[in-house]
Amino acid sequence: MKDPLEDQDDASTPLTEEERQDLIPSYIALRPELNEAEQDNILEAEEWAFSRTRDVLDERFLRGLHKRMFHRVWRWAGKFRQTERNIGIDAYRIAPELRQLIDDCRYWVEHGTYDPDEVAVRFHHRLVSIHPFPNGNGRHARMATDLLLVSMGRPRFTWGRANLVDPGETRQRYVDALRAADHRDIRLLFAFARS
Repeated sequence: MKDPLEDQDDASTPLTEEERQDLIPSYIALRPELNEAEQDNILEAEEWAFSRTRDVLDERFLRGLHKRMFHRVWRWAGKFRQTERNIGIDAYRIAPELRQLIDDCRYWVEHGTYDPDEVAVRFHHRLVSIHPFPNGNGRHARMATDLLLVSMGRPRFTWGRANLVDPGETRQRYVDALRAADHRDIRLLFAFARS
């Protein structure tokens, strides 16, 4: 039987053996069970997050949001990763890069550098690029981005109107858009976010 915690595709973040041991629900034996447990936790966090205005541009809030999204499934929820990944920056650079992203984004908003949708797309791409947590970074970045949009008086992004966890055409479009943004072309991500 295939391990339910193995990578789903080359864009998934692999977990270390130590991180995999931090799975809380003991009943999980299949990937769909893991996905369902995480999704239930995320829906609970979403209800909390959108219940009032939040200061998304705050490291404590971003860590707390990740914890709320995954605390019933993973013991490391809300904690920065300590190991290197196939995606993201070196682990020791997470805190300063996140601080820089927050400062940059605050500047963009306060000075009208970009319209709100572009601020959100740039924020999302950089947050995913930093990849601060052992796993759940895309889902966390999408929720944080939607909270940022709402705080700027804009509707949430639609993110292709599909489940981006399971492999498929929509997830591949999202991954391709992120990779294009890695090469300083945010047009695909900009289009995908509202598709």
